[in-house]
Amino acid sequence: MKKKAIQNNIRRLRFDAGEMTQQELADKVGASRQTIVAIEKNKYSPSLELAFKIAYVFGKEIGEVFSYEPESI
Repeated sequence: MKKKAIQNNIRRLRFDAGEMTQQELADKVGASRQTIVAIEKNKYSPSLELAFKIAYVFGKEIGEVFSYEPESI
């Protein structure tokens, strides 16, 4: 299976934030729990706006939550 170019640390950040649930994060950023699940599993890349909202919830810069690792450019 091909690895997605955008990776994230959401699962670890949720754990570090008092074991925040996927539903709690979803509610804070205005997304569905299923969207958060898909992003965490690298099956879906969020919009730029949603990525910034997620980073904001954790008090992080966007680059601390998401990383881009292309196979080739």
